[in-house]
Amino acid sequence: MWAVFALLSAVFAALTSILAKVGIEGVNSNLATALRTIVVLAMAWGMVFLTKSQGGITEISKKSWLFLILSGLATGASWLCYYKALQMGSASKVVPIDKLSVVITLILAFIFLHEDFTVKSAVGSVLITLGTLIMVL
Repeated sequence: MWAVFALLSAVFAALTSILAKVGIEGVNSNLATALRTIVVLAMAWGMVFLTKSQGGITEISKKSWLFLILSGLATGASWLCYYKALQMGSASKVVPIDKLSVVITLILAFIFLHEDFTVKSAVGSVLITLGTLIMVL
């Protein structure tokens, strides 16, 4: 089931890029990111209340709070940079570079989470990197 959600995530990410590129025209990229964040915030809290999972907030550990906050800061920085890049460049070039996050994630997961970095991971990372270079050059 995780693969279905991962595929849906990719589809929605693709839609995000196209919709953002059209929507950001003539709008400050930081303002556009803030507006998008309000919508994401409302949607996320809506899902929390819809699934009645708001009671779990008191059970979150200090470590989880710290890393969720850091993740939120990283997400915010990513979105600010992404929207600025989309505003300045074409989506067909910005998006492939953004997707290098796959390669960076594999490397960071190996270093910090001690996840396996297999030959398959290495080959995939090289192919993604080469594909990105081919698309943007």
